[in-house]
Amino acid sequence: MNVTIRKIGNSEGIIIPKEVLDRFGLKAGDELQINENGSKIELVPQKADLAEQLRAARIGMKKYHTALRELAK
Repeated sequence: MNVTIRKIGNSEGIIIPKEVLDRFGLKAGDELQINENGSKIELVPQKADLAEQLRAARIGMKKYHTALRELAK
């Protein structure tokens, strides 16, 4: 499968076909790590670990404590 590097704003990027995204369970907003392997470029999906997700949840709960308290009534 061939893709073309395209101008996207001030950067350049590629469009990953939907079939590939579906096959790997990826969607917009997911993060990929770029690895250089000799003359190849590898894109590796990065899954957030539970500790990172819990930390983010605690920050959000602290920030929106008042709103969450009102919604819980």
